[in-house]
Formats: sequence, C-alpha cells, structure tokens
Amino acid sequence: MRKIIESTFVSLDGIIDDTRPSTASRAEPQHWGQPYWDEDHGNYAMKLMAGVDAMLLGRVTYEGFAEAWSGRDHEGAEFMNSMPKYVASRTLTETTWNATLIKGDVAEEVAKLKEQPGGNILKYGTGELDRTLVEHGLIDEFHFWYFPVVVGAGKHLFEGAGFDTTHLKLADLHRFDSGIVIHVYAPK
Repeated sequence: MRKIIESTFVSLDGIIDDTRPSTASRAEPQHWGQPYWDEDHGNYAMKLMAGVDAMLLGRVTYEGFAEAWSGRDHEGAEFMNSMPKYVASRTLTETTWNATLIKGDVAEEVAKLKEQPGGNILKYGTGELDRTLVEHGLIDEFHFWYFPVVVGAGKHLFEGAGFDTTHLKLADLHRFDSGIVIHVYAPK
C-alpha cells in the first residue's frame, strides 16, 4: 500500500502560513523560509521526492505551486511539473499542470489512491485537507520542517483542526547547519 507523506514548513511559534485574506504577508513560508533554503534543504527535499510518484494537494497549495513551478524548466522543475497531482477542492471545476481533481468524498477517494499500485504520495502544505486526512487516519508520515524563526502572526499548524487528539511517535530527526530541524512523525 502506498503511503501519504505530509511535508510542512513550520516556524518556531507554530506558524505555517499567512492569514487569508492576507493580514500578515511576512507569515508566508516563502518569505521567512527562503533564507534557510540551502544545499541541505535541497538535498532533503529531493530525497523526500525520490520515493514518490504523485502529489496530493489542497486547492490553495495547488494554485500556488502551479504558478511557481509551471514556468520553470530546470531539472527539479521538470520532475515536479511531470509528476501526477491529485487536487482536493470544493471550488475548482478543472485543473491544469498535470493534475486530476478529486471528486466525491475526499477521504474515500484518497483511501482508494493509497490502494493503487505505485510509489508513495507526497502532500505539501497543511490546511483544510489535512483535517480530513488526519481525522480518517490517512497520513502515514509527517515531516515537519521547523525553521529557526519566530513569525509572530499567521495561521498556526492545525489551527481549528476539529479532530480528536492524535498521538504520534517520533520516527526520525534531521538537523541542518542552517538551524532547520525536521521532525518525522508517524501515527502511534
């Protein structure tokens, strides 16, 4: 069975994104995370992608990634652009960027994706989709990238989650010279 692997950037004060509509653009990970994107960061990201053959994205992450990646043409971008993507959204009616819109019950459809043959599925970003995935026990591994920065405002990790307490076990830990520490967790 394929695993779903969640990869999320988190500030030390638990911020994962700006608030919508944006009241704290400084809270966007591309602003506070970029100074730490070095060779260690890139190597780990590529290692994480090496074992996957599809991505699972919510609408917001999908739209941001499609805008950022679709026009790039270097080696990493070619891999990202060609990889099949599954998008969960209540508002999109069509997708581009090599993506398929998940129709029907998201938890049920994601469970079916996990049963299909193939490599693991990488999910970027943390938002509404995660509430459903965690509630139904569909995430097999979390990679929380803790950056050495305090943002002070924005959306917190699993803010307003609405699901019961979920216990995880620490499966691995990676430290980079930049100060990033990645905690890898799996369900208990």
